[in-house]
Amino acid sequence: MNFSICQKITENIKRVMVGKDKAIELMLATLLAEGHLLLEDVPGVGKTLLAKSLARSIGGTFHRIQFTPDLLPSDITGFNIYNQKEGKFVFQPGPVMSNVVLADEINRTIPRTQSSLLESMQERQVTVDGVTMDLPAPFLVIATQNPIELEGTFPLPEAQLDRFLMRINLGYPSFEEEILILERFQQEDPLEKLPSVTTPEEMLNLQKEREKIYISQEVKHYIVNLANATRNSSKIRYGASPRASLHLMRAAQSLAALRGRDFVLPDDIKELFTPVLAHRLVIDSKERLKGITDQKTLQEILAETEIPTLELNK
Repeated sequence: MNFSICQKITENIKRVMVGKDKAIELMLATLLAEGHLLLEDVPGVGKTLLAKSLARSIGGTFHRIQFTPDLLPSDITGFNIYNQKEGKFVFQPGPVMSNVVLADEINRTIPRTQSSLLESMQERQVTVDGVTMDLPAPFLVIATQNPIELEGTFPLPEAQLDRFLMRINLGYPSFEEEILILERFQQEDPLEKLPSVTTPEEMLNLQKEREKIYISQEVKHYIVNLANATRNSSKIRYGASPRASLHLMRAAQSLAALRGRDFVLPDDIKELFTPVLAHRLVIDSKERLKGITDQKTLQEILAETEIPTLELNK
């Protein structure tokens, strides 16, 4: 299995992005796991730039959708328009018909429009006027979300949050990193000259290879034990779904592959537990009033759940 191309993708993206090595790794893990990524942070920290850099690096098609309160589902999926010259309806593809789709500020539009992405994210297809069409492969939605406290936002429904494999934050750069950003973008935008280092077909092959990453029964039991702990916690109203367990397994396989291993370690599960599960949980309202957060609760569950010991000479 040759995942060295992922290192080339990482180095290529780092020609544009400064100090976001962990975010780049998790984004690539999401792509290899055939999932979707939710970036939650304040405006201006590089969420859009990260998505564009990935699309350029893998040589895939890219579209950005700016979510606003007046955005319609057809603005995403596409629509049929009558061609008078040909005397028939012709389908006009929407921006979702791309390898990488940036759903920018997804929580600024109404729930009806938010839900129009559900079929695309889960089934990787769109249905317009009763006709179903497959989306390009690979297909990745990178959605950005402003903090819920900001005005004019609509919280994403639980069903849609559960479709995102991970939720991560970029955070502000350090002093040194911000100086480097100023110098790098002082005279030109490095994104404009960013080359492709692979192809969408190669990424599809890597997704297939990711499925072969070995994961022991002990690690599978560990995943299910952690998921059950979220369901049985008195602090959590709704725990992790079976889809969350599946996403955690796939993300761990991807992380192992990116780090040059052909097997999953319990440490991979521990590292990914919060980014894969935090956005799916619903904390009990009484606990929220006490200042209990999803991330704090998950860390407590990790500390209380027994870590398996592996025999690696399989």
